[in-house]
Amino acid sequence: MDLRQMRYFLTVVEEAHFGRAAQRLNIVQPALSMQIKALEEEVGGVLFLRTTRKVELTEAGKLFRAEAELAVAQAERAKSVVQRALRGETGKVRIGFAGNAVFTGKLLADMRAFNAAYPQVEIELQELAPQWQSEAILAGKIDVGYCPQMGIEFDSQLSSELIGDWPMIIALAKDHPLAGAELLTREMIANEPLIVYSTGKADGGQLAQLERALGSPPRIAHQVSSTLSVLMLAAAGQGIALVPSTFEQVPLPGLLYKPLENFSLRANMILLHRTQESTGSVKAWLALTRSNK
Repeated sequence: MDLRQMRYFLTVVEEAHFGRAAQRLNIVQPALSMQIKALEEEVGGVLFLRTTRKVELTEAGKLFRAEAELAVAQAERAKSVVQRALRGETGKVRIGFAGNAVFTGKLLADMRAFNAAYPQVEIELQELAPQWQSEAILAGKIDVGYCPQMGIEFDSQLSSELIGDWPMIIALAKDHPLAGAELLTREMIANEPLIVYSTGKADGGQLAQLERALGSPPRIAHQVSSTLSVLMLAAAGQGIALVPSTFEQVPLPGLLYKPLENFSLRANMILLHRTQESTGSVKAWLALTRSNK
């Protein structure tokens, strides 16, 4: 027997009439009678008592009705579960992020919007440096990554999409000699010791970008793998830091933010993910993130 026969059987039960059941099922009555007869032959007994006026269940038919209803309901549930997963309404999205994804507010905005649209999808977060995000996605440990581009070259199996772009500003200690200036220029910061976010094996690309923007080789005082460490070192007077303009909303004792004039280098944020993505919840996240720019 199959689910179609069970549905035919239950329709006859509900209508108590083969003609009305056939009409409801949009099939001819002889075809319906043939399917019910085949079902009775398979179970080895009569399921209906047929008269010229109505159709009634036998005792065996009553037992079969209960089991058929369970089977059809379970099949519908299984279909619904899979369809919801394919639409991205259930499941999990595993996200890797660099610190600036938090401080720029982009990741938080996406999480709030996604949770409102897909409340039953679990979001799992893991802080990872940019180069580790790409490796984790390829290894199947996370699904998407939020990180700055920083001249990093990614594997061809991955796609990167620009989802944020901001001017750079300077973070420095309140007692720094440049703290009194209203506006800083690249000439004013060219020889200042810099605190930079380390990207690991992509550091060379980042330093080359800095040299082009400054017009001279940068003086690197510290390279650290945490965005918060960059700000703390700047507040402690260990150098100055180039950070996205959105960091102005991050207060830290002893730290000032200063605008930077005519500086070519900008901060950006990319969304990193598998080029061929099949998981419904992840596809839903990507679609929402694109629309939430």
